[in-house]
Amino acid sequence: MTFVDKIFYNQTAKKQSEKGGELILIKRVALLSIAITYVLIVFGGFVASSESGMGCGPEWPLCNGDVIPEMKGETLIEFAHRVIGFVLAVMSIILFIVIKKSGVHQKLKNAGRLMISLLAIQIIAGALVVLFDLPTIIVTFHLLVAMVFLFALLWIYRLSMPKRSRQSTHTQMGKLKTNIILLLVMIFITIGFGAYIKHQHYGIACGWLDCGNTLLPVTEAQIFQTIHRLLAVITAIYTILLTVWVGKSKYGKRIMKRFLLAAFIIFIQLFSGVITILTTISISWAVVHLALATALFMIVADIFILVMFDAPLFHVTSKKQIDEQPLSRI
Repeated sequence: MTFVDKIFYNQTAKKQSEKGGELILIKRVALLSIAITYVLIVFGGFVASSESGMGCGPEWPLCNGDVIPEMKGETLIEFAHRVIGFVLAVMSIILFIVIKKSGVHQKLKNAGRLMISLLAIQIIAGALVVLFDLPTIIVTFHLLVAMVFLFALLWIYRLSMPKRSRQSTHTQMGKLKTNIILLLVMIFITIGFGAYIKHQHYGIACGWLDCGNTLLPVTEAQIFQTIHRLLAVITAIYTILLTVWVGKSKYGKRIMKRFLLAAFIIFIQLFSGVITILTTISISWAVVHLALATALFMIVADIFILVMFDAPLFHVTSKKQIDEQPLSRI
């Protein structure tokens, strides 16, 4: 290595070291934010199932006129949900600032902008939910925005990881992308229908195998409930078929493992849906149902990100690797 090469090497190594430190921080904050978001969504389901959404009254950001209210009953549950949301907002703002000030790739900065924009929308939606006394449409919108926000965090987390070589250079990767997009959209719509049904109190409009005295739905509540069930069944079948197809097509271990996990979760999800109906919307089973749906969305979203955005953002480059590269590539 010549003297000039050493100078270039030292500068490159320093920049990569700094970038590596920034990405590690982004990765850790993003992972923590993902965990908090998941807890917040599931706890939000508990708030709704326990009918504690107005535990702080029609006030925001205050709770029954106080910054810190008397902690009991519905007020305790709703205030705890707000506290978790506040912690997540702080973490998200920190994450955005770190991304903005770092010298990371533009894709990661775009993901950060998406994340902070969704946070702002989510805060506004959360305030409207309380101020307008839990309107179904806004509550449903609130949950769906939370899902997209979770997707943005997963995207940031994946983009902050060092590039891993592809395990599959499959010729039908485009076909897989199309199927994953369709599956993710189906899950998203199914969750939306589930939220709408829950807050409209349509959950037990039909029994497990029939709707009152008929097999076919008649009322609005029965129709919405039936659509939700059909979407869930179609999504489950589609997930299982995709899992089998991915296994046969050899798309790689990372993708296959996630599909197997998704298929397992969706099986439990269908079971929890049956139990939720049979227990007349038991709070615990309703929360489990949402927790599984959110986990399923996360897994499929992660598959989507791995397939769609598997591009090099940062390579952990050793001295030997730099020595072997021409200066034009450093």
